[in-house]
Amino acid sequence: MNISARGESAIRKDLIQVALGRAPADRLVRVGRILDTGSRTWIDDAEIAFCKGRVAFLGARGSFTGSAQETVDRSAFSAVPGLGEVHKHIESSHITPEWEAALVLPRGNTWTCEASHEFSNVAPRHTLDFWLAARKAGSPLKIFPLPGSAVPPTAWEHGAHLDGADQSRFLQDSLMTAGLDEVMDWPAVRDADNPAHERLWSMIEATFAARAVVEGHAAGIRDLPGINAFAASGIASDHEAWTAQEAWEKLRHGLFIEIRVHTMPEIIAGLLERGLEDWSQVAVTTDDRSASDTLKLGATDHNIRVAIKAGLSPEIAVQLATINPARHMRLTPWVGSLAPGRFADLVLLSDMDRFDIAEVWADGNQVSEGTRYLPQVPKIDWPDWATKTIHIGRELSAADFAIAAEPGRDTMQAAILRPFHWTDDFLTMELPVTEGLVQRDADRNITKFSIVDRYSGKGAVSKMFWIGCGPRDPDTALACSMGHDKHNIWCVGSSDAAMAQCVNALAKMGGGWVLVHRGVVVARVRYEIAGLMTCRPAEANDAEMQALYAAADKVDWMYEPSFHPRWQPGFPERLAVATLTCSPWRWNLVAPSDHAPQGLVHVATGETHPVVF
Repeated sequence: MNISARGESAIRKDLIQVALGRAPADRLVRVGRILDTGSRTWIDDAEIAFCKGRVAFLGARGSFTGSAQETVDRSAFSAVPGLGEVHKHIESSHITPEWEAALVLPRGNTWTCEASHEFSNVAPRHTLDFWLAARKAGSPLKIFPLPGSAVPPTAWEHGAHLDGADQSRFLQDSLMTAGLDEVMDWPAVRDADNPAHERLWSMIEATFAARAVVEGHAAGIRDLPGINAFAASGIASDHEAWTAQEAWEKLRHGLFIEIRVHTMPEIIAGLLERGLEDWSQVAVTTDDRSASDTLKLGATDHNIRVAIKAGLSPEIAVQLATINPARHMRLTPWVGSLAPGRFADLVLLSDMDRFDIAEVWADGNQVSEGTRYLPQVPKIDWPDWATKTIHIGRELSAADFAIAAEPGRDTMQAAILRPFHWTDDFLTMELPVTEGLVQRDADRNITKFSIVDRYSGKGAVSKMFWIGCGPRDPDTALACSMGHDKHNIWCVGSSDAAMAQCVNALAKMGGGWVLVHRGVVVARVRYEIAGLMTCRPAEANDAEMQALYAAADKVDWMYEPSFHPRWQPGFPERLAVATLTCSPWRWNLVAPSDHAPQGLVHVATGETHPVVF
């Protein structure tokens, strides 16, 4: 089921014979019209011949000269190619790839370029094993892995490690490997004295050697010298543009622009206002979307509907999720168009303007009716390297989360961060000392935030004070094993004992979310695969998330307005991405290491600082 050179030779020999009418097709499907994404034109009253899961022939009704074992009439529908994800973290759906297929295929998604630095930080040597397993077991979803460049995310984080030798092996081992996952540590690419400089350039060079794609992450790079330097590096894309002007400048300097849904209306409208006519260097992308949100909003079909509403014609919007990402990722022999040799993946629409999906076909077979998934989901017994990934090594106690004061002090100065702290300097506040320990200050919205190393088995804990997040209720804590991008365990809490209770419960569960409220575990969400995903249907994951939200509604959460527009009051779910260490982050808390024993480090320069002083 996965692509190989020998397999391609064999199947394409068969396709030739079917196309010439010398051998029968497996199935002939007749549709009202087909969108040719290469020319952005329609073929009316068309038919498609399938052979071994590929398109063998396409043309007007009656033009196929061969025979077919079965003929299917879908003339009431318009057909477009299976939709693709140019940049997605399936891990952020929180379900394993075989269940991801059941979720997204009925919503038009037949192929995904998986940006794997999430899973790769957990089990780097098994990157391809994991992402190719579902397809090997019979899943219709094509996953094209891009092994992680951010492994580790910065030089100041220890643990998993991938370099150019690993990248060369990944590219040689499978034709499904599409390139290098988003390069996020721009300071390491730019600055030769950065300790990660050689590692990252070895991965980029290995990707160049295979003529594969180096994906980018240019968050915060908006000045003209910076944009020029980023494009000159050979990094090919950016999905972090926040405004139309930023996207326009990056597009005009050679970057492939991948527009996420939360900035899509503004960016598309702005590019139209600026007169963009050739949209071939633009794609729509999901990046991160939970199973709960996909159940509610949709997958790539949602992105297309947003693009149409923002002003694009339906045909261009479809190009942004088919041929454009396929060309960018150099995958056009297999996906991106309904054309001979490509996978027989098509989305049948009852209304093109509204992008209403009636059916989805993949590998030449119908796989959905409405949003109902038709095939049986393959059962995969994931091995220990995927299921046993929480290695704290011991039971934690309240003392692990305490912050000691200097002897004889009644107060201490504390370094303070807030979610999405993007300034050059951390905040400082004076905090009280009780019985030799520096205390939180709920009256000023000061709580305690921690990172627990879940890989080394040493039970190492870094902790400091944060503002504007976390619970105000006593003996309450929230912990999660999804902490972008290193995915150590993070925990925020109103007491050290509650934080220890929360993390211990999470470790016993094997990963996920745990909420302790007033000393009682009140909600769990299980991510038993890599601490990031669950091997269950999307609906099962969503049910646990809804129970977590319901329990969280009973908690009094601290909040302070932030300049970041996506930091909201209430349950602080986005703390899972507040631990990012890529640009534009500066100071942040990482797991303890020899370089940063207390964990507070400037991730662009490597400067460290005590958490209290």
